Amino acid sequence: MPQIFHRSANTIARFTIFGAFFLICLLVWLLYETDRSPWITDQYVARRQPIQFSHERHVGGNGIDCRYCHTSVEISSFAGIPPTKTCMNCHSQIFSNSDFLEPVRASYRDGRSISWNRVHDLPDFVYFDHSIHIHKGVGCSTCHGPIDRMPLVWKASSLQMEWCLDCHRHPERFVRPRQAVFDMDYVVPSDQIALGTRLMTEYHIQRLTSCSTCHR
Repeated sequence: MPQIFHRSANTIARFTIFGAFFLICLLVWLLYETDRSPWITDQYVARRQPIQFSHERHVGGNGIDCRYCHTSVEISSFAGIPPTKTCMNCHSQIFSNSDFLEPVRASYRDGRSISWNRVHDLPDFVYFDHSIHIHKGVGCSTCHGPIDRMPLVWKASSLQMEWCLDCHRHPERFVRPRQAVFDMDYVVPSDQIALGTRLMTEYHIQRLTSCSTCHR
């Protein structure tokens, strides 16, 4: 019986099978990396606002404490966006005639809130409470990055579940003394693990990784 297929058919078949396998692996890897890229997470992407409020100027330059504007951050699940009146506490006296700040003055006169663009926006199925994290010694810069050096705010972290779980599994790597939570110049000490382990006991910090912790 004559040979139906050429001898090279086996080689081609093997090459095709292995090639398809590696191609599938490459596609899976590309999808994995794309899902974690700034193109999807918006990490490191500066978000423009109706008014170019600079944290670099107000926090880094003027030394304004986070709690002056985000008044509910220690007692509420939300840090809160300051009302225009908070801005006018200073700007009724400082740069009070600046054209740049006319939208702020108009908001105050008309009683209409400024529509800020949210930077850190978790999905609706995720529960997050600012107050408990601050109470347990998680610093602002741990999640928000060097906010005192941001002219426009960007996400310093991906906010993906694996990023949250890294802290929940190993809180001793991240927690700091409560009095340093709002300190933007805080430097992680060389003995962080020992400090974190002690603070876990002192602040009653648990390694919470069950689904119901965040998904309620």
